[in-house]
Amino acid sequence: MIKDSEYSFLVADDHSIIRNGLCLLINDTFSKAKVTQTESFDDILRVVKDVKLDLLILDINFPEGNSLSLIPTLKKLQPSMKILIFTSYDEEVYALRFYSAGVDGYLSKLSSPDQIEHALLTILKEGRYASDTIKNKILNNYLFNKSANPLDALSDREMEIAKLMVQGLGNLEISNVLNLKSTTVSTYKSRIFEKLSIDNLSALINVFNIHNILN
Repeated sequence: MIKDSEYSFLVADDHSIIRNGLCLLINDTFSKAKVTQTESFDDILRVVKDVKLDLLILDINFPEGNSLSLIPTLKKLQPSMKILIFTSYDEEVYALRFYSAGVDGYLSKLSSPDQIEHALLTILKEGRYASDTIKNKILNNYLFNKSANPLDALSDREMEIAKLMVQGLGNLEISNVLNLKSTTVSTYKSRIFEKLSIDNLSALINVFNIHNILN
């Protein structure tokens, strides 16, 4: 039985309550689990270098930066290790970028214990996990030749304004730079947020970090 196998897990998250909760769930699910916790990039790399792992459960954001940049190194260190992203970031915006980078699954922190258990069992048994939402998105992108990068949905002007927002410029500053009315900038800002399914500047910066700057 898969639940009786001796799997080795690494739970990497900078919030101890998340790590501890996952560790409890893993130990309840797998009778012989070996679980290690880490909270920083340095510790993640140290453990992956020293310990043979079956599954790394990895958050997106850490104090040191975005974990997307770590994935190629982690896969090089342990090619057979599975990586499950466990995050609060919307899978419809971020998941495909992480799958493209080489992760084996993407799961929301809002998932129920049963959903988390199902994802763990699936990724260890089948080698990959994707929610129905992501499966449909992948199929939709394939059938309609859509880009996996949500920034591609922005018009040239929207992208121009989005970049200025990410650089820290406010509406008035953007209106002066682009010679636009402040109300027009506000309208573009609303369109940008709507197209990207976000509602604040911090989320926009994260989208750029994952889908644009790191491409």
